[in-house]
Amino acid sequence: METARDVLTALARRYAFGDLEALITMGALVPDGGSDAVAALCAFGQRVLDLDAEDFGMPEAVGDVPPELLDRARASRMPQASKEQPRGALASLRPAYALLLEVIEIRWRRRDMAALVAAIHIASEYLPMLAWEPVLGHAGDPALIRSAVGGEGTRFGVPVEPGAPRMCAHTRPERSACERALRVAKEPPRGWRAYLDRFHSQVASALGDCAVRCRTPCTVMSRLDGLVRADLSERCRLAVDFTDAALVKLRHAAPVGHGFGVPSPEEVQDAWARARASLAHQPLGKAALEGADDDPYPLQGLPALFSAVAAAELRPDTLLHDVTRRITATLG
Repeated sequence: METARDVLTALARRYAFGDLEALITMGALVPDGGSDAVAALCAFGQRVLDLDAEDFGMPEAVGDVPPELLDRARASRMPQASKEQPRGALASLRPAYALLLEVIEIRWRRRDMAALVAAIHIASEYLPMLAWEPVLGHAGDPALIRSAVGGEGTRFGVPVEPGAPRMCAHTRPERSACERALRVAKEPPRGWRAYLDRFHSQVASALGDCAVRCRTPCTVMSRLDGLVRADLSERCRLAVDFTDAALVKLRHAAPVGHGFGVPSPEEVQDAWARARASLAHQPLGKAALEGADDDPYPLQGLPALFSAVAAAELRPDTLLHDVTRRITATLG
């Protein structure tokens, strides 16, 4: 590399937004006074790459970031108050999963295996909610969910009476999360954010249990049309099995889990190969992963698997690629 501009461009193309921003802050020259614009794009890109969805597109932190990029990021943002609009990832998880696919691919190419495993873990936690989205009409928005899970005959969020036989597949943490989901829309922003931090993923898990593990279904499931219910159960089964698969379990050996090791790329590939073999035992998984060996995606077949769960085609987003493209254009 012959010039400082070459170095900055190379960093941008490696999605090294934090390093690039640091060099600009230290005085690295950007042509035509574009330092502020590049620094703002770098800060935004790093936030997206880190999956810091709480702060996607916040006005006080966006600087010179184009509105088109901000709007795309906000589609994956969790609203930080019960009445905040737009609803972002509570309206639909599909943009968030497209972004997760892009982030996982970038982490693979950067060999950031700890961050890759963390992104896989996040995807697994909300996968049952992605399966429920076509049925609910939203992604488990607490402001809207009561109409789908409440009413006579439901056990969703209903406390178990002492001494009563256990009729519900929900664990105690899941029951607590479901109960909180039914009332959190009336809470102030602090309580709302606490729900998102601690309970929303538990609600996703609970809904997966409703569709897959419950032996005595209540009206959460029995109110559904038979074909809708069968399709939902099949997609939730794939989501739940993915959560239990070898790839997700790698987090226990990484800093994001309970150990101190970081899996190598070879270990990640091996875990995904074992997960694919396991998931292909069920019809939907087999259909989704057919032809995965020809998939150019690093974890071959993962986009198709998420698409099968979502009942919609999901492809890796290009948001971070477009951030890099704008940075390199500004750098000349």
